[in-house]
Amino acid sequence: MSNPASTFAEAYPNSLDPLQLQQLSPAALAYIGDAVYELYIRTRYLMPPKRLRVYHQQVVSQVRAETQAEQLALLQPYLSEAEQTLVRRGRNAASGRPKRVAAEVYQQATALEALLGYLYLCDPQRLKQLLSQLQESAVESTQSAT
Repeated sequence: MSNPASTFAEAYPNSLDPLQLQQLSPAALAYIGDAVYELYIRTRYLMPPKRLRVYHQQVVSQVRAETQAEQLALLQPYLSEAEQTLVRRGRNAASGRPKRVAAEVYQQATALEALLGYLYLCDPQRLKQLLSQLQESAVESTQSAT
């Protein structure tokens, strides 16, 4: 099977020029990043074919705020200084939170979403690299658990 990160990141060209991108708030970037991340995760679990209920359970476990916060922690060593700055902006922009999640966890999840939204809009190749890194980390943790 092809790499879901490659397929996903190359499927859509960016549609905003740099000036428009600078005008977006971290919350707007997180809004896009939330959709980007969920679509990536859905794509990742398509093979082998399963019942929809199983797809849904797998996806929900990966798009939870707790899992997204863990994913951000895995990516931290690979982020550039500019990406770290964007992550801080995204974390600080998180407002409100679901009752079941600690504020810090929700902030980290929002920061990941802001980063992914930004990269989706301006640097699909970098988005592909980071999603591939997450996929490699998932494979490594699965192998070490067995």
